[in-house]
Amino acid sequence: MTYKLIIEPGRAERGYWLDLWRYRELFQALAWRDISVRYKQTVIGVAWALIRPFLTMIIFTIVFGKIARLPSDGTVPYAVMVFAGMLPWTFFATALADASNSLLRDANLITKAYFPRLVIPVAAEMAAFVDFVITFVLLAGLMIWYRFFPTWHILLLPGFVAMALAASLGLGLWVTALNVKYRDFRYVVPFIVQVGLYASPVGFSSAVVPDAWRLVYSLNPLVGVIDGFRWCLLAGQSQLYVPGFLLSFAVTLFFLWLGLRQFRRTEKSFADLI
Repeated sequence: MTYKLIIEPGRAERGYWLDLWRYRELFQALAWRDISVRYKQTVIGVAWALIRPFLTMIIFTIVFGKIARLPSDGTVPYAVMVFAGMLPWTFFATALADASNSLLRDANLITKAYFPRLVIPVAAEMAAFVDFVITFVLLAGLMIWYRFFPTWHILLLPGFVAMALAASLGLGLWVTALNVKYRDFRYVVPFIVQVGLYASPVGFSSAVVPDAWRLVYSLNPLVGVIDGFRWCLLAGQSQLYVPGFLLSFAVTLFFLWLGLRQFRRTEKSFADLI
């Protein structure tokens, strides 16, 4: 089926969300390009998606579990608890980095053709999702090694994956819109990732946070995501702090709205600024 595109005042605004569906083949092409570029003609290839979280898990297990002697959740092996937190964090950090630089990388495409620019950062996050699937396989192998298996809670895991995607997309859209106009914003993302790794309960359980601070701590949207992942994967040993989760979910929705709003407000000027 072919579509006739009529350029007229206000048309792009009225049909923007419908155009996202019409340009789904472009989305698929960009997503496949990003995935193939990441793994094609690389020395380490897929192994990099495994080595990075695995080494981080070992370091956090030694530092927080052996030296600091922080407790795990219930009877969960500390390494499994850490890796269950590394899984959503690595997905979030990779997706955020890919989305925030996507417009500058595809500058030539933006200046030559009309399409909803939202396609580019969303497609960029699909490569991070492939990394997530690969890392999930490693977590499954680790749980088999420790003979620790999830329960029915794992059926709810797709919901928390969607929450992690929304958190990375919201912040990524906001940063990439600013990055087009102010190029020094590309230095902000590595700083956010570096600080967020230690500000989020990746190497430790959020249960060690004092009760008086847990709600404030949950203003970090990754707290709800990581706690949700552990609740789904760790056979109910990791308890989900419901008020904190609801707050993290609300903050995630706020950043998603803020990112979409900032992106849509500045989208018309992308071709001129890039």
